[in-house]
Amino acid sequence: MTETKLKNVTDVDEQDASIAERSFLQRLYTGSGGIDIVGKRRTWYGITVAVLVIAIGAMLIRGFTLGIDFEGGTRMTMPPANVTVEQAEEVFTESTGVEPNLVQIIGAGDARVLEITSERLGEGQINEARVALFDAFEPVDANGEPSADAIGDSTVSESWGGAITERMLLAMAAFIALVFVYIAIRFERDMAIAAIATLIVDGIVIAGVYALVGFEVTPATVIGLLTVLSFSLYDTVVVFDKVMENTAGFRQSTRRTYAEQVNLSTNQVIMRSINTTVSTLLPILALMIIAVGMLGVGTLKDLALVQLIGIIQGTLSSIFLASPLLVTLKSRQKAHRDHDAKVAAARAGEPAAEPELADESPSAAKRTVVTPEVRPDGGDAQPQTWRPGNR
Repeated sequence: MTETKLKNVTDVDEQDASIAERSFLQRLYTGSGGIDIVGKRRTWYGITVAVLVIAIGAMLIRGFTLGIDFEGGTRMTMPPANVTVEQAEEVFTESTGVEPNLVQIIGAGDARVLEITSERLGEGQINEARVALFDAFEPVDANGEPSADAIGDSTVSESWGGAITERMLLAMAAFIALVFVYIAIRFERDMAIAAIATLIVDGIVIAGVYALVGFEVTPATVIGLLTVLSFSLYDTVVVFDKVMENTAGFRQSTRRTYAEQVNLSTNQVIMRSINTTVSTLLPILALMIIAVGMLGVGTLKDLALVQLIGIIQGTLSSIFLASPLLVTLKSRQKAHRDHDAKVAAARAGEPAAEPELADESPSAAKRTVVTPEVRPDGGDAQPQTWRPGNR
């Protein structure tokens, strides 16, 4: 029995050595478990903490650039022609006495539009800004003639913006509550904690990027955020499903530790996650290039931008954060520590280690085959008994 254990351990070592000799791309494609994701979890934790500090700092220091749909305000638009953002901002400020919150040019070619967003202006201030902008830049209308009608404006009251903000927060709270309920039902405790923590990290990182770069937050941004959080949750579910499949009854085996099983499971779904991410990003990139770059549709830009950031973040977190965090939670349990000790004992060849029978099916474990053995001296054949685990 001891020889069988030693042979099993030797087979595992030889298999690990063979995996290590493969190239990175081969290991990535085959999902052989040769990429040490879980073993380097302290590195991933350090990177995550650093990113979270930057994201939270950006939110606290810079804050968010909220669109007028949330906080109310006035937005003026006009064809930019040869106008620069700095010139438009200067003229607007001098004519109204109000500094704009955001001045940007979106779109490309004939679809380019200059947008000036500020606090809510009175009718007189809007007219003064319209006259000043026309006198300074003479924007043209659809017929190519200079016209003050080429300058548009829209105003949202603070009460309307407050109502929209309240509904946004309510929608996000309902989404998070439903996600927590689903995760609690779908997974066991430690998996649920790891999945929820990963989802929270994704939300903070995405919000931090918007605060750091100064992207405008609009209702489309919130819709996109909820979408990418769902995508991240899906990716985490895929990883944890594979973990549950590979760790079912793992305590009856001394072939791998729980951490090694989780690492193998994560490796086995990496290519699936990458393929899903790439196939999802392609239409988003097309949306940003065509709808935003060529047509200048601001709403589509907000939606595509948050999806682009969120899908990349969600994919990375489901691979490099969810699984390592699960292993960290499990390693605190005595049963898992005892099993790790048994695996180490088996690899050291100690007699107390458990036999390696976990990979055999129940039917195979009960089967005994008797075959005749031909003696070298030509004597009568002696029966030879084979049982699962013998090599």
